[in-house]
Amino acid sequence: MSTDFSFRSARWTALAVVVLAVVLAFASLLPQSSALSVSPFVVTLCGKYLSYALLALAVDLVWGFAGILTLGHAAFFALGAYGMGMYLTREIGARGVYGNPDLPDFMVFLSWHRLPWYWWGSNHFAISLALMLGVPAVLAGLFGWLAFRSRVSGVYLSIITQALTYALMLAFFQNGMGFGGNNGLTGFKDVLGFDLTAPGTRATLLALTGLILGAVLMGARFLMGGRYGRLLVAVRDTESRTRFLAYRPEQIKLLVWVVSALIAALGGALYVLQIGIVNPGEFAPANSIEAVIWVAVGGRGTLTGAVIGAVLVNLGKTLFTAILPEFWLYGLGALFLATTLFLPHGVMGLLRHVPRKREEEVTPEITNPEGSNA
Repeated sequence: MSTDFSFRSARWTALAVVVLAVVLAFASLLPQSSALSVSPFVVTLCGKYLSYALLALAVDLVWGFAGILTLGHAAFFALGAYGMGMYLTREIGARGVYGNPDLPDFMVFLSWHRLPWYWWGSNHFAISLALMLGVPAVLAGLFGWLAFRSRVSGVYLSIITQALTYALMLAFFQNGMGFGGNNGLTGFKDVLGFDLTAPGTRATLLALTGLILGAVLMGARFLMGGRYGRLLVAVRDTESRTRFLAYRPEQIKLLVWVVSALIAALGGALYVLQIGIVNPGEFAPANSIEAVIWVAVGGRGTLTGAVIGAVLVNLGKTLFTAILPEFWLYGLGALFLATTLFLPHGVMGLLRHVPRKREEEVTPEITNPEGSNA
């Protein structure tokens, strides 16, 4: 598959996502008696799929283009979700069970008398937005700087990323952390003064999620299609030679690592708005592994494949769990094995027969299936 085709498909995918999200949003506002009406359940489900697509896109940037097999990106997704959840929790105010205008219900239940310092300003959307994006970015920057500076790569880096999200999951399960313990944050009522359960709000959130996904996809296309993207692929394939040419591979990888963390956090924030709950289970390493499977199924290093894989696998999960819920994990494992054995380039690999327009362009082929940078 040529690079030109991959990036051209990303442009059309972005347009299709935006159009589909807007059409579904308008359809959800039609009277229920209309044949074109879409139920609130479908709206929520589509919003969740698009949020997951942002996480998949973040994984594709670091795995497909940088060769970093991450098993911990759910951490950034969950941190963004908690950042939005904190704002939505403060929006409840005195309408909570205990009627306390300053403390969330779970803090009142645990006999807390004051708001923790890290909750300060969370009642303001601008500050909360900075927190939900800034905290994951800082964590990713610190983690990436230490890991890449030490030249940790391959399976060792994958294990460390998994340990990171697992440690955060255990921490957030503790009531003393001030994030609701195992129950997490829920009971949200409105956002920016708009009722979250109102059809108009749900439709707007779906359209907004589609617009953001389309914009992020185009931004990733621009970034990976330029000089930096080519340099990133060079680091992935021949890091030692790139270093010999006086480039700093650790800085090149650090940038895409932080950018991908921001995208994952943005997906998490939008996810909470659609679903209405966030708990420590979002940090589970299994969620990160699932995101890797989405990218593998769609086709890593293609951008479009990440979006397609996230939607297809989660749609299959919705249908499969409704019929045989106890066998879903077996089905997911079988899907990953089948993709690895019979469809190594994912769904996008099926389009390799499309004639190339520019033979001189070098495709970001997957030269290292194990995800190693060496």
